[in-house]
Amino acid sequence: MYRFLSLYFFCIAFDCAAQQHKQYKNPVFEPVLADPSVIRDPKTGFFYAFGTADDWGDGAGQRWVPMLQSANLTEWHYVKNALKQKPQWKKAGGIWAPDVNLVNGKYYMYYAFSTWGDPNPGIGLAIADSLNGDFIDQGKVLLSAEVNVPNSIDPCFFEDEGKKYLFWGSFSDLPTQGTYAIELSADGRTVADINKKIKIAAGDWEAVMIHKRGGYYYFFGSKGSCCEGLNSKYHVLVGRSKQLLGPYLDKEGHPITERTRGTLLIQGNDRFVGTGHNARVITDDNGQDWFLYHGFDARKGKLNNGTDRRILLMDPLFWKDGWPEIAGQGATATLQKAPVFN
Repeated sequence: MYRFLSLYFFCIAFDCAAQQHKQYKNPVFEPVLADPSVIRDPKTGFFYAFGTADDWGDGAGQRWVPMLQSANLTEWHYVKNALKQKPQWKKAGGIWAPDVNLVNGKYYMYYAFSTWGDPNPGIGLAIADSLNGDFIDQGKVLLSAEVNVPNSIDPCFFEDEGKKYLFWGSFSDLPTQGTYAIELSADGRTVADINKKIKIAAGDWEAVMIHKRGGYYYFFGSKGSCCEGLNSKYHVLVGRSKQLLGPYLDKEGHPITERTRGTLLIQGNDRFVGTGHNARVITDDNGQDWFLYHGFDARKGKLNNGTDRRILLMDPLFWKDGWPEIAGQGATATLQKAPVFN
């Protein structure tokens, strides 16, 4: 009996050691998963990734928010479209930049509804009972014209001290430009007061993601051209604040409400370009943080149907003196240690 117990514990130790030494290589998914949102199911342990609606050129047509599944963040497979059909509360536009969170026991997907150059884009909400279920559209949360914020896209939900907030906004040079935050109702379905918004960052940012660590809130956001194929200059910068609603400062102490500010985290390199629009930070069972985002493989162009080949990338996120860092400030193309999930 002792022999069998010894063998059992040896196998457990061997499996853990194998996980520790497992490796992966970018990209972690292709051909397309733009503007990723990643969440872990607390019941099953599986990860789910959601992306902007796109046609992958494989004959399946438009994927209304493609949904992927993974057990380890490195091996993903397509499951289905999170939405069965395009929402109808706006006449024209695509469904961009979904942000999926567990809210009040259900899964809330805030999404942008917009066209390129849209004078009145907006943010909508769809809800599912489980991550494997269908997301049912709930309609509009806000429109640009209602909140007087141009280019109202790229939602990010954050709950703090019992209150729910929506962060949103994108590139603009108009006087009311910027990324903003606003408090939501207790059920997260509507805006609490449309007149009470707070400017968080200038109009040269988009794709906001808020992350809390220690005594700071971190603002991750993207700048540069997102969608010019291999000429894309997307890159991610960071600011931090002691308060959720700011002010957020970069490493040099400049407020990110001023244009050109922010501390660089990641940018394009010889292999991967247009690196930006990151998902929420995921922490593995060894306490290592992981940064998931999209980019372009510099060796490949668009898909045959003209769709941008924005692939899913991942790199370890380190912290130094209270600031996030990615080694080399660019996406890695070589084998590296994989996340550990027991």
